[in-house]
Amino acid sequence: MNQAPSARRFRLPLTWVGLMPFVIFVTMFLILPTMHIIIGAFQASDGSFTLQNLIDLQNGTIPSSYWISVKISFASAGLGCIIGFAMAAAVVFGAVPSWVKSPLLTFSGVASNFAGVPLAFAFLATFGPVGLVTLFLRNNFGIVLQRDLGFSILSFWGLTVTYLFFQIPLMILIIAPALEGLKKEWREAAEVLGATATQYWRMVAFPILFPSLLGTFALLFANAFGAVATAIALTGSSLNIVPIQLYAQIRGDVLGNPNLGYAMAFGMIVVTAIANIIYIWLRIRAERWLK
Repeated sequence: MNQAPSARRFRLPLTWVGLMPFVIFVTMFLILPTMHIIIGAFQASDGSFTLQNLIDLQNGTIPSSYWISVKISFASAGLGCIIGFAMAAAVVFGAVPSWVKSPLLTFSGVASNFAGVPLAFAFLATFGPVGLVTLFLRNNFGIVLQRDLGFSILSFWGLTVTYLFFQIPLMILIIAPALEGLKKEWREAAEVLGATATQYWRMVAFPILFPSLLGTFALLFANAFGAVATAIALTGSSLNIVPIQLYAQIRGDVLGNPNLGYAMAFGMIVVTAIANIIYIWLRIRAERWLK
């Protein structure tokens, strides 16, 4: 009788052993660095507490860099939602052959996590000054992207288009289950009552999907706003966005201020945290309808 409780106490921790690598990884590479950034944002160079770093976020080109980052995130999230929704709807509702669905979802799972230096290199090799598409248009049609179309991969729209490579697949992965959750009975009931397809989408489907759409937009916004490696590798110092400014502050040269960089990173954490909280809250509301 005395051995049973001890045996249970011994087996209980073993059920959590499989989670230990994940817990250690999250602690070392997410929790501890985040806490270091937050603490550093409120420290002076001598380690004392200060709010000056946050006050300095209003100076120089920092406010404009935040604004440009917000606009890029908003544009890429909006376009990603529109294009991704159209593609997901075409697959879910049979507008394209059924054999397209599995490859599209598989590709979306890979592409939604494809970012950083490889993504930047891919777009530079395609749309850069000597990229494949750039040279093809110039040599065969005499079209110079920057001169004739006003497009440069190192510009606002260049970075936005690059972000769409992982924004659209992420939208497809998230919204496809929501579209599949629309019950056929709802459409049939609307048709019996004399509603057209447009009225069904406007008065039934979109109100149900709206929390999912708005939540996914918030997630895509946070995803773009927090993208650092892609922006640095693609644009370098040619575009004044938060990741570029942050890198300039913490890289350790004479003009850098690591604590100001921590404050900028803290601002990015706050923005992305708010966007993710909105996404989680709206997703919970959407799941109530789709159950």
